[in-house]
Amino acid sequence: MFDGLITLARAITGSVLVLASTLLHATLLFALAALKLLMPLPVLRGSLSRVLAAIGESWIAVNSWLIRRLAGTRITVNTVEGLRRDGWYLVVSNHQSWVDIPVLQAVFNRRIPLLRFFLKQQLIWVPVLGLAWWALDFPFMKRYSKETLDRHPQLRGKDIEATRRACEKYRSLPVSVMNFVEGTRFTAQKQASQGSPYRHLLLPRAGGIAFVLGAMDRLIEAVVDVTIVYPAGRPSVADLFCGRVREVRVDVRVLPPPAVGDYENDAASREAFQAWLNALWADKDRAIERMSDAPGTPRQGAAGGVR
Repeated sequence: MFDGLITLARAITGSVLVLASTLLHATLLFALAALKLLMPLPVLRGSLSRVLAAIGESWIAVNSWLIRRLAGTRITVNTVEGLRRDGWYLVVSNHQSWVDIPVLQAVFNRRIPLLRFFLKQQLIWVPVLGLAWWALDFPFMKRYSKETLDRHPQLRGKDIEATRRACEKYRSLPVSVMNFVEGTRFTAQKQASQGSPYRHLLLPRAGGIAFVLGAMDRLIEAVVDVTIVYPAGRPSVADLFCGRVREVRVDVRVLPPPAVGDYENDAASREAFQAWLNALWADKDRAIERMSDAPGTPRQGAAGGVR
């Protein structure tokens, strides 16, 4: 019973402190974002974008410290050379839990530009966070289902054009575009329903990252390939705040960006890109196997088919 009370106190304390940090940083973000809207010169807006990113990095740093101190979570990650805070990167990762996001932020904060996720347009209405993401130049996307496109064929290509517009602002602002290529969190049920050939992964979706690489028009310097493993099993956010996530293992590889070509209209380009992604995912599946069996990552510790 005493251990349960300690766990509950830890969870409540961590949640309250993260909420307080979020409200403080969000208030600063909202004020500066409003000022940015009034700026007449692009150079001034660009400077404010960098200040806003710095506030976002401070927000992440506080949350990461709280997770490390209160939750006791240890993240082990291999040493990677060559990453820069002023680069342009596409970051791809497997996706098992909502805990993946604070893990990725803890690993890459202030090592590369602020991670920015493509978000569904509806998420802008999430209290506090939606406006904070907008202030930090997260791209909001409106995606159409196959059924909607079949009923309204005039909408075809609209999501691609929206991707291009969202990426346009990053030409003068170093960025790390983050993409969970599976499109959803891994579960055994989803794996079975897809008929995924991978033991630990769902089928990767090539279209999203192909559109980003094409829209950035050779601006992306490298693909940062991330593999996340939870040795004790896939956790929830509640597990994290209750101190039940003792270890996370992360492997990072820096790869040259692949050629994309005309992914939408050229079958040969599309097949070549999908083959590259399939090979990447097969490597990741084997990496998860090795990392799951290993007692810990061997290097320095620190903070199938395409659909």
